Amino acid sequence: MMQHGGKFRWGRAGLGLGLGLILAACQTVESSVDRTVDAVTGRSAIPFGTPGHVTGFLGGVAADEPRAAIVARDILSSGGSAVDAAVAGAFALAVTLPSRAGLGGGGACVVLDAQRGVARAIMFPAGARTEIPSGTDRPAALPAMARGLFALHVNAGRFKIEDLIRPGEDLARLGTEISRTLADDLAVVAGPLLADPSARQIFGRAGGGALKLGDRITQPDLSATMAQLRASALGIGDLYQGSLAERLVEGSVMSGGGLTEAELRATRIRAGGATRTALGSDLVLLSTDASPGMAGALQAAMAGQGLGADTSAGSGAGASLITLDREGNAVSCAFSMNNLFGTGRVVPGTGILLAAAPGIGRVEVAPLPVAILARPDLRRFRAAASGSGGQAALAATAMSLAAVQRRGGPADPYAGVPAPGRGVTISCAGLVPTNGPACIGAVDPRGGGVALGSFGR
Repeated sequence: MMQHGGKFRWGRAGLGLGLGLILAACQTVESSVDRTVDAVTGRSAIPFGTPGHVTGFLGGVAADEPRAAIVARDILSSGGSAVDAAVAGAFALAVTLPSRAGLGGGGACVVLDAQRGVARAIMFPAGARTEIPSGTDRPAALPAMARGLFALHVNAGRFKIEDLIRPGEDLARLGTEISRTLADDLAVVAGPLLADPSARQIFGRAGGGALKLGDRITQPDLSATMAQLRASALGIGDLYQGSLAERLVEGSVMSGGGLTEAELRATRIRAGGATRTALGSDLVLLSTDASPGMAGALQAAMAGQGLGADTSAGSGAGASLITLDREGNAVSCAFSMNNLFGTGRVVPGTGILLAAAPGIGRVEVAPLPVAILARPDLRRFRAAASGSGGQAALAATAMSLAAVQRRGGPADPYAGVPAPGRGVTISCAGLVPTNGPACIGAVDPRGGGVALGSFGR
């Protein structure tokens, strides 16, 4: 799963991550799967939808949180597309890294459909409010993530979206261990976060204080919310105009977020063609609406110029997730709550942490830099990158792509990225799908992310 030898190398988990846990989880998946090929048809004897179905090169995943990366990789191994893997990984991130991604927040994704030669961008930031009801002491952003993931999945997924919600739902119900990144985030904001009773029930230790690295976190209310999204006749729409929306509005008022039913119904995402900009002989596919400074950051990175850092504590905190499938289809996503843990308030009975409304106080819309590098015909993938950490996220994304363009691979692409910027990258020395195995996944070693991929057998 995490291979460092041969042509197909997926690199490094952040130091101090608890790597043994990740490898053990990977080995559990591998050991439970008999990767056999039917002697007559030459096809996998493992059914579609089961990890191990895909034989040979399956693609890969790079993400800021290990358990979500494993979820996404298992979808690829089961025969899912890059879009399927991204959707499942994102719902898992809402459980495993709620400080930076969640149903109460938002994000942006760029998608390369290499088989059709099409690129699109989906923008669903945790949105600003036009009117804040009186008595709202911590205004919540409009929760766009679920609607954005639905739009990402439409016409591109091979699995039903219900099946992609289920892994996150199970992680919330059964529990998962606190990762390095979540533990670090909890340490930063433990005081104000645990002042909220609903948040303290999730993130607090029985003896006092916040959960720490290796502690187990369970989120039964969030699991029930995901189960309702999966099983409701309204599907994702239940969060915006169904009984779940009613509970979210009522609870957000109690939590000081002040969401209204009219606002939830009117929550919109934006989807369209990705912006294209030349980078050498390739094209970079961007969502300039999500990160208007990305094109300039790319120019600066190619010229060897650095970008300044945003050192505000928690400012623009986000999470990245990249997926690549065996056909060369790719997705690059960034997610944010506009603040570490958003407003710091959890809507009672739903498990949903409310993102912070931008434009209120010092809160701004977090940059969501997502990019894919491809040949001009858009049928051959070269690289994908994403970043987090306020304005430094732009540098993390741009510098990794510049490294690919200059050297053919991300050889230490994050050495010059200013704190608190972090990035994840997948790049291929050849062109996918014709030379898929010659690919590398990389994550910033200062963070807690991981890159996963496999040849199969």
